[in-house]
Amino acid sequence: MMILFTVITFVIYRLSKKAYAKWSLFFFHPLLLAPILLIALISVTHVSANQYLEDSKWLTHLLGPATVAFAVPIYKNLSVIKKYVGTIVISITSGTLVAIFSTFGLSNLFHLKYDFITSMLPRSITTPIAIEVSKEIGGLPTLTTVFVIITGIIGGVVGPSVIKGLSIKTPIARGLALGMGAHGVGTNKAFEYGKQEATFSSLAMIFAALITLIWGAFLIPSLMNFNIHHLF
Repeated sequence: MMILFTVITFVIYRLSKKAYAKWSLFFFHPLLLAPILLIALISVTHVSANQYLEDSKWLTHLLGPATVAFAVPIYKNLSVIKKYVGTIVISITSGTLVAIFSTFGLSNLFHLKYDFITSMLPRSITTPIAIEVSKEIGGLPTLTTVFVIITGIIGGVVGPSVIKGLSIKTPIARGLALGMGAHGVGTNKAFEYGKQEATFSSLAMIFAALITLIWGAFLIPSLMNFNIHHLF
């Protein structure tokens, strides 16, 4: 069953990518369409979610090596990082703070529960590290993954319109905006603009994850403690 579920997951994802490449419609995005098709499949075949997760768990384990692989683009782009280190650090640090505080504020506005908030706070970074941050702050990694996917899809769809509307033309600005706003999906979209945009988007995605790890150690717990003592 492990091989079967792995093959099915891979095939559905590839078909979703082909559908999105052909029609480029929001609801055909592979990160949205593939999970929906998988849910429909396991529901029709009466396979439990736990069984599916157990039999396809090695795919999840690949997130570990994916995280380590972030060292590769950092190494390849050391010269770029050194040249624009100030711009990158200031921009991404600001972006991570906006993402955390806006999520925190809106969550409280709608009176969301503690687990829901902690699961949502790391939504603006790439999945492997978002899961680790979620675990560290007491969130639910599975729920965090959903929020990361939603953030990426919306950012990937809306991002180009924002860039066009604000007349953002420099590669560094485009790349950092897409990488920070939509992580992996944004980086994929950045390739459509050019190699420089893709490079800065990759760097933004990596730096956002690293900086959010730092926030996960003291800023996010402080916010949640404030919530417990003053709001909940």
